[in-house]
Amino acid sequence: MSPSARPEPGLRPAPRSRSLKARTNVWLRWVHTYTSMISLLVVLFFSLTGITLNHPDWVFGTKQTTKTVTGTLPAGWIRNREVNWLTVAEELRAQQGLKGRASEPRVDGQEASISFLSPGYSAETFIDTQTGGYKTTILAQGAVAVMNDLHKGRDTSSLWKWVIDLSAVFLTVISLTGLGILLYLKKTRVQALTVMGAGAVLTVLLAWQASR
Repeated sequence: MSPSARPEPGLRPAPRSRSLKARTNVWLRWVHTYTSMISLLVVLFFSLTGITLNHPDWVFGTKQTTKTVTGTLPAGWIRNREVNWLTVAEELRAQQGLKGRASEPRVDGQEASISFLSPGYSAETFIDTQTGGYKTTILAQGAVAVMNDLHKGRDTSSLWKWVIDLSAVFLTVISLTGLGILLYLKKTRVQALTVMGAGAVLTVLLAWQASR
């Protein structure tokens, strides 16, 4: 190299601009890495509860308790057969420590009823409209049942339903970016796509056989 062609001391050559292919590869890896990190524990939770949902006969963590409690609602909870369900729900929570979402209020002649529901928990209350006396049956299931209901979004809050939706979005992004990264791996691309295709076909066949 002639002296005139050498770069001046202290100066670095201008960096080459990356191609669209290289920038896409970097972007896929960045998104894949950080979505995986953000959703790691959520994905682990749904993976484990998927196993427990598939094996309801497993007995660990499935302890279930049932108890019945009684009481009387204060005057004014019902007038002219019009029930103040907010008052009823708050009184039952205060008297019996009920939890969960109050739902399914109903009045049928001399009987009214309301349910309290949350993951792994239910409390069914039947009220005598003449006297205000009530009987509540509380069913509390074990930790596994609670996690299974959370997995299904059963009797959960709207906030938890958003968690489920966001988890599904994260899993979709992880899968698509992982597939995109795979397409850039020249040495293993064909073998990996072959294995993925075989797995997809096997999954479809198993699903078809299970649905018959």
